[in-house]
Amino acid sequence: MHIPKGDGKETRPIGIPTIEDKVLQRAVVMMLEPIYEQDFKSYSYGFRPGRSAHEALACIWNQCMTHRIQWILDVDVRKYFDTLKHAHLGALLDLRVRDGVIRRLIGKWLHAGVLEAGQIGYPEDGTPQGGVISPLLANIYLHYVLDCWYVESVRPRMKGRTLLVRYADDFILGFETQEDAEKVYRVLFRRFEKYGLRLHEAKTRLVPFGCPARETQPPAAGGPKPETFDFLGFTHYWGQSRKGAWVIRRRTSRKRMTRSLKAMNQWCRENLHEPLREQVAALGRKLKGHFGYFGITGNADALKRYRWKVIRIWRQWLARRGDPQGMPWTRMNRLLAFFYLPEARVVHSVYAAKP
Repeated sequence: MHIPKGDGKETRPIGIPTIEDKVLQRAVVMMLEPIYEQDFKSYSYGFRPGRSAHEALACIWNQCMTHRIQWILDVDVRKYFDTLKHAHLGALLDLRVRDGVIRRLIGKWLHAGVLEAGQIGYPEDGTPQGGVISPLLANIYLHYVLDCWYVESVRPRMKGRTLLVRYADDFILGFETQEDAEKVYRVLFRRFEKYGLRLHEAKTRLVPFGCPARETQPPAAGGPKPETFDFLGFTHYWGQSRKGAWVIRRRTSRKRMTRSLKAMNQWCRENLHEPLREQVAALGRKLKGHFGYFGITGNADALKRYRWKVIRIWRQWLARRGDPQGMPWTRMNRLLAFFYLPEARVVHSVYAAKP
């Protein structure tokens, strides 16, 4: 089974294991997690118990605000789950897992046949997305390829402060000096190629991200202007607060907004003739889910814009239900007054009291 990726041009294969495999994979994950949780680094947030994407976002915000991070290395791994090398993964697992039964089970899951278009094939590389154990295996692989390499080889050789935040196969590196950033950029491609992985050359880039208030070389004198970068569905950029202070702001990225609205449009099309009460209930759940993730401080305008666009999409499809009157805005406003749709709200506030 294939589903479209974020750019809409490529697809991502999804594996659907049997119920028996899911249960057994969950048991193995529960056995291995305590072992590797002792090893995983603090800046790894993806698919780990008690950790979330919002903690990764908060780490970026705090580090860039307090540690004078001037450069961001925005990295994109090309088809990570499909190109992960079984031989390298097996060698890395052998460092911590010696039980032969567990190793054979993992080997069978990695080499399981894939049925596609009536033809069965046996992959030589990769771990199937959709498998219960796949996120843990992917974390283990990048733990040795990236995290340990960063601690042991990269950070000790840097002149200024550095930053690494990783969520599964998505990660960024931050640097205080341009010299350090360019040095790591030059060796990063070779490091990943050593383990059979490839970085997307067009999407992996160095981004000047220094705070405008503390630029030692102003843009007019030839210094780089602060740019933006996308990470975990948000566009990160420098802006001024209401009090005039320079802070890092986050808004819903354009790609994620477009993809979410396309999904909403498709849902409204497929459920056009469902009762209005059921449509409102489902749309309310979808809006709450969107606000639950993207509802962070500084993103209120994007949340309101998203809700408004969802209402417009819903109205366009309601106008096709065969009613001669269609759905003029006067009637739509009465409908919205009768049926409640959640208002845009900031769920994750940096000003909220911490436990």
